[in-house]
Amino acid sequence: MKQIDLMYQTMLAELGQRSLDAAWNADYPPDGRFTPVTVKQRKYWYFDQPDGKGGRTRRYVGPADDPEISKRVEEFQVQKDDLRARRRMVTTLTREGGMISPDKMSGDIIEALATGGLFRLRGVLIGTVAFQTYAGILSVRLPGPLLMTGDADIAQDFAVSHEVDDSLPPILELLRSVDPTFSPVPHRSGQAASSSFRNKDGYKVEFLTSNRGSDDYTDQPARMPALGGASADPLRFLDFLIRDPIRTVLLHKSGIPVTVPDPSRYAVHKLIVASRRHNDGMSAVKRDKDVKQAGVLFEALLQTRRSSDLALVYIEAWHRGDAWKEGIRTGAAMLTDAAKDRLADCLRTGSKEIGEELILPF
Repeated sequence: MKQIDLMYQTMLAELGQRSLDAAWNADYPPDGRFTPVTVKQRKYWYFDQPDGKGGRTRRYVGPADDPEISKRVEEFQVQKDDLRARRRMVTTLTREGGMISPDKMSGDIIEALATGGLFRLRGVLIGTVAFQTYAGILSVRLPGPLLMTGDADIAQDFAVSHEVDDSLPPILELLRSVDPTFSPVPHRSGQAASSSFRNKDGYKVEFLTSNRGSDDYTDQPARMPALGGASADPLRFLDFLIRDPIRTVLLHKSGIPVTVPDPSRYAVHKLIVASRRHNDGMSAVKRDKDVKQAGVLFEALLQTRRSSDLALVYIEAWHRGDAWKEGIRTGAAMLTDAAKDRLADCLRTGSKEIGEELILPF
């Protein structure tokens, strides 16, 4: 009988090891623990995991004298030790370093989406949860009132969603793994597709995408193949916000790797968004928050010598057309006098650094 070539034997062994690693990590997550149980004078390993209701579930693993299982248990402990170390770092950064951790609901939702592959599929965390990460990115303390939120906003480029040929697991299943009361919010267009989801307490998760053309698309949900069955609301100016995003860590549990907008883009975008909100009710509240977040970032960018970053994205936005100029002017007019001064100082400094003239919005 002909023997299989050594190259293919090695490849098969490597495939088996990698498959075992993947299955092991999925079957034995780090929030659980291995527990030895002796039955009839022989020791076995079981795996205990919290059930989310104050109790635990227990699964049989195998005999303790199995060398492969013993090796895995030892490796799991190393992973647990690393997990604990990273949790301590998060605690230190938030309690002593002045950085921001999200509320538990936001953190748990972003963790579930990240585990499902959101950021691998080039999703971008936007909105106030993203704003919270700028404390670490810019090394500044951010005002508490601007950090409060009752929602999580996720963006993905329309073309990316159609080109990656991959998808999150069903989005509703991911959200209900955090809170089983999540349900789709009927779209205002009357179409069956949903771009947002809400739980019984009113916490909202919304998916957004770049507008592909005119405002005719704004009230129509866009089909997004990579979002696990969720659609997304197309928004003008969003492509500017999520262009060239940056990687950082959301300080929740042991840290969640996320992708967020560049803070300079976030600040300029907030001026434009504020200019398009209505002057009544919740829209006025959101507009005020937009303007204040932008003002805080202008000051932080000036303080941390990132004026050239702001100048470059400001020039990009300014030259995109009259609607962009009008949005920037209108939003900037809403800034406090102190915030206007910081914006002007930042733009003047940045203009000199990059050697390019720009027009102030006021």
